[in-house]
Amino acid sequence: MNEQRLVGAVRSLIYCVFLIIAVMVFFAMVLYKPSILSFTDHISTKQSTPADMPQDLWMAPDTAKIPVTPEGDLIRYGRELIAHTAYYLGPKGKVMAISNGMNCQNCHLKAGKKPFGNNYAAVASTYPKFRPRSGTIESVEKRVNDCIERSLNGEKLDSASHEMRAFVAYITWVGKDVDKGTIPKGAGIWDLKPIGRPADQEKGKEVYKRNCARCHGGEAQGLMADNGVEWKYPPLYGASSYNIGAGLYRLSRLAGYVKVNMPNDLASLDKPILSDEEAWDVAAFINSMPRPDKDLSEDWPDISKKPFDHPFGPYADGFSEKQHKYGPFAEIKSAQKRN
Repeated sequence: MNEQRLVGAVRSLIYCVFLIIAVMVFFAMVLYKPSILSFTDHISTKQSTPADMPQDLWMAPDTAKIPVTPEGDLIRYGRELIAHTAYYLGPKGKVMAISNGMNCQNCHLKAGKKPFGNNYAAVASTYPKFRPRSGTIESVEKRVNDCIERSLNGEKLDSASHEMRAFVAYITWVGKDVDKGTIPKGAGIWDLKPIGRPADQEKGKEVYKRNCARCHGGEAQGLMADNGVEWKYPPLYGASSYNIGAGLYRLSRLAGYVKVNMPNDLASLDKPILSDEEAWDVAAFINSMPRPDKDLSEDWPDISKKPFDHPFGPYADGFSEKQHKYGPFAEIKSAQKRN
């Protein structure tokens, strides 16, 4: 009997020793963070949750509730055009070939329904409206064509075409619950506070390598979807990307966009991956690289209305084109408020 007790005690002791060793190995692995524990070790972890994150964000209507009517069919076709623009209007488009192969959804996340994902929340509630860029009162149709000609580096649609009517029907439906003349919380793009220095392209290049290259490619060339027609991950510069007239070519727009949305599979509004400085720097790197040109000579007829980060002169202030593109922006914004 004593021998059996001794054997049992030895077994218990051996079990305890193995358990202690296993726990020690686990904590050692966690402390040293080898790649086998986390596929995101190469991703930046300098999270900076926006302290002024608004509550009660706008939520898009449920697409399952689009009516089963001819108008509903037009809305659904509009959503299809937003999500898979290249399939219908790209270089291999089944309807016409008028754009660069990017989808509207590549920039307007979740087909324009994601809060602060460059969404369509306030389009129906604020258009038609006067826009200083054109110096005219613009319709939703004009705004859609602006995106096609700038972000998709393409040719404008006939305003009376079936495709344009579908675009407008869907975009209007997305914002149908927003009161006229109001802009809900979560509309458009996150307004990221400027940093106290110029955005740094070289630092941004390193941010890109750590956080963006795994999806968009080492040279930001993008990754084509399996159908060979549209992009799974869009090119961020180069001949197939947005041109210099696109809204995201303004640094504040791109920085705010990537801050709360990128990397797209990891970041969220309440848990962003990039710090504010990283967001500004990677935006500077992306927008410093070559991309298609566009004639902007008719933009901003009143140059005093140009945004603080519009990257092309002439300007009504004394600040350089370089500072308007990369910052620091505090002085420019202060001067604009005084005037």
